[in-house]
Amino acid sequence: MSRTDVFWCPKWVLSFLLLLFTFPLIAAPATFDEAKVLSKTKVYMDQNHQGEGTLYCGCEWNWAGKSGGVVDLASCGYQVRKQQNRAQRIEWEHIVPAWVFGHQRQCWQNGGRKNCVSTDAIFRKMEADMHNLAPSIGEVNGDRSNYSYAQLPANAAYVYGQCRSRVDFQQRVFEPRNEVKGQVARVYFYMHDRYNLSMSRQQQQLLMAWDKQYLPSQWEKQRDQRIAAVMGHHNPFVTGEMKWELGHKNSGQGIKTPEKASSQPMTKALKAETPKATTQVKGNRNSHKYHLSHCSGFKTTADKNAVMFADESAAQAAGYELAGNCKP
Repeated sequence: MSRTDVFWCPKWVLSFLLLLFTFPLIAAPATFDEAKVLSKTKVYMDQNHQGEGTLYCGCEWNWAGKSGGVVDLASCGYQVRKQQNRAQRIEWEHIVPAWVFGHQRQCWQNGGRKNCVSTDAIFRKMEADMHNLAPSIGEVNGDRSNYSYAQLPANAAYVYGQCRSRVDFQQRVFEPRNEVKGQVARVYFYMHDRYNLSMSRQQQQLLMAWDKQYLPSQWEKQRDQRIAAVMGHHNPFVTGEMKWELGHKNSGQGIKTPEKASSQPMTKALKAETPKATTQVKGNRNSHKYHLSHCSGFKTTADKNAVMFADESAAQAAGYELAGNCKP
């Protein structure tokens, strides 16, 4: 037996070992700013002139500063809609908007995003989750705002030139280009599952259709590998470990409290593992009714109409009443 035979092993084993030992070497980001820098240096570092391009329009860009960039608008035939300066810069898009996951936290009701950043560790964790970040043209990032995703009519206008993403400001919805519809769907599933967020039935059905029609690309899989090397975990909806179906039961892995020492009484340990978010109630801005977490309305209320409360007393104090089909 030769010396080379002794040290030979399959390539997949080497890849697995490399990924395994990579996880502890890079700390997961603690803030949104850190996440942007790591997204640039560890995930998208070689993607600015190849591959998918910017999320919604497929443009190339040149890196500038710690995490920013200057967009090459001609590379994708982009036409500025209104904001020339913002159209020329790279911004990091939260695919699930901070408004969406923020409004499902009590901190947002007490002072908006700024208050959540300063007082809520779970919000900071969600805001810095690299699986939810992608480079976008600043103007498109601003136009998308906190709008839900939708499938617009065939005659809806394309307002960004050759860019195939569209926005309906009146209906407050946004349609991403076909190339990333599956990707944004799987990110939505990941964020809602990991952080125990609620999603309307209509949004679920649309994203499930996109997930089925647009399977993960080679880049989406590679992106997931790179992010996992930093965050310490994959998006299971990209790897195929999980599949979203109506009535999906969230794992809540991102908001669970780590187990206490074994000497702690079992009852206290179990209590510590229970996510605080499950005690919240959701109000509907339109009907001024609120729903408990076990009621159907909790999941079907659209994100844009939702307002979260820590308990029933808080909801009642704000003028909301318990929905008639929701039993305590």
